Amino acid sequence: MIGIFFSIIAGVLISTQNIFNTRMSTKIGSWGTTTIVLGLGLTASLIVFYSVENTPLFAFGDLNKIYLISGVFGVSLVYCLMRGMSILGPAYTVSITMVSQLALASVVDTFGLFHFEAVPFTWNKAVGLSMLVGGILVFKLGHRIPFFQEKKAPQTEYVREAR
Repeated sequence: MIGIFFSIIAGVLISTQNIFNTRMSTKIGSWGTTTIVLGLGLTASLIVFYSVENTPLFAFGDLNKIYLISGVFGVSLVYCLMRGMSILGPAYTVSITMVSQLALASVVDTFGLFHFEAVPFTWNKAVGLSMLVGGILVFKLGHRIPFFQEKKAPQTEYVREAR
């Protein structure tokens, strides 16, 4: 249950942060916003780290050093989401982001990448992912599909008699 709670909070924070970032980027640019956001994040995370952790900051031990590249992923994530939102809008950007996250997570699960236990890709996962993609298409393109268009009541025209 606590995992679901943290996942919901993460979704709310990601969406809110990127909406704020997109607004900030109109004044200081995308890379300026990325720099400020991640700089403030570094400051906040250092404060929390030194307040609650009991391990040294750079105690990597036998960690595969390739995982350190995730910081570059973070910079790219902030920039790409911000640009996507400014072009597509928040709802569509988050929807596409969610599908791509789920698709990649399914690949990682299925093949047991990055030392995760392999979990078979089943038909119900394929159907669920397909429904999610279909839902996004309806969400974005529904106004072009006759079935999803609002039915307008026929308008009667009144003609004035000329006197």
